[in-house]
Amino acid sequence: MENMVTQVRTSVEDRIGTVLLDGPDRMNAISVETTDQLLLALEELGNSPDVGVIVITGSGRAFSAGGDVKVMHDMTSMTYENYLHIMQPTQRLPGLIRSLPRVVIAQLNGVAAGAGLAIAAACDMRIAGASARFTTAFGKVGFSGDCGISWTLTRLVGTAKAREMMLLGEMLGAEEALKLGLINKLVADDALEADTRAIAARIANGPVVAYQYMKANLLAAETEPLQAVVNLEAMHQTRAFMTDDHREAIAAFAEKRAPCFAGR
Repeated sequence: MENMVTQVRTSVEDRIGTVLLDGPDRMNAISVETTDQLLLALEELGNSPDVGVIVITGSGRAFSAGGDVKVMHDMTSMTYENYLHIMQPTQRLPGLIRSLPRVVIAQLNGVAAGAGLAIAAACDMRIAGASARFTTAFGKVGFSGDCGISWTLTRLVGTAKAREMMLLGEMLGAEEALKLGLINKLVADDALEADTRAIAARIANGPVVAYQYMKANLLAAETEPLQAVVNLEAMHQTRAFMTDDHREAIAAFAEKRAPCFAGR
């Protein structure tokens, strides 16, 4: 994905697709161009048969510092309609991350602020280094929040804490983020990449089709009534029943060995 200004880079190794936010000089700030590139990268990797899991991370000392304030300054004269139009990619991003047929892991290597925090919150899992820090930051630039932050943050930390984080915009350290349930795992900075890849490899080499439908079930469970989720589970379980991976798992159990999943 080589553009004149490439702010998002992708790679695939051992069935792990990596999406790198690559603007370290601006702490991987999110612009309209970055969002467009991120959408394309996620769609490409999320639908590739060679990818079993996706990891999003940032280059340098930040995951992402959020929206690019310099670009915001250049946009202050826009009309309501024009600004709403350029928000469309941002509106798509959290839904895409959550609905992709692949598990998406945020590897949090530094500050995650504003839209950066929103992207991380939309991922299926979040693994942070000890120096990672988190803030909503929207109020500091006179914004009310975007990229699904109100929805995802509320579900991760609860209504009271989400309101506090949005209204006060205070910086949270990694230890507090772990206690709140904002992140899933906290590791030493120098172990972040290795530990994230170990978890990613476990998923990438697992029953990927089953994980796809497991993810869809969990997403539905956040908004749908019980019976709708039960019905969805039944359909998805039937699909998983038909996979080679299910048959392999049953054979491995009978033969008292570890299963060797093929992702189909």
